[in-house]
Amino acid sequence: MADKILFSGTTHVKGGAEGYARSTNGVLDLALPQPHPAAENLFAAAWSACFIGALELAASQKKVTLPASPEADTTIELLNRADGFVLRARLDISVPGVDRDTAHELVDLAHRICPYSKAVEGNIDIELNLA
Repeated sequence: MADKILFSGTTHVKGGAEGYARSTNGVLDLALPQPHPAAENLFAAAWSACFIGALELAASQKKVTLPASPEADTTIELLNRADGFVLRARLDISVPGVDRDTAHELVDLAHRICPYSKAVEGNIDIELNLA
């Protein structure tokens, strides 16, 4: 079976003092006068958005009604280790109105569903916290 593309995003990025990031669909248009921390912020935003979608899907699969929208505060850190540059991530997830055990279950399932989580699993240190 061939892969079915569900979504696609293309962004043009220019470096330097006049740097920017612009998506072809016009949703993103940011000045990027320096690459860091812009790259970490953009990655945090993208992963958070994906994770929230995965959490909503997890809730649907588990037949859990979310009385309020889930939220995520995601921190991406660029570290300089002896073997070079690496990333570290912390996702602080809030699932308002859902009991803590169910919220933990949904966060764990969302982490297994989210393509960003899958992409970085085993490649960077990840901390998931239920806020």
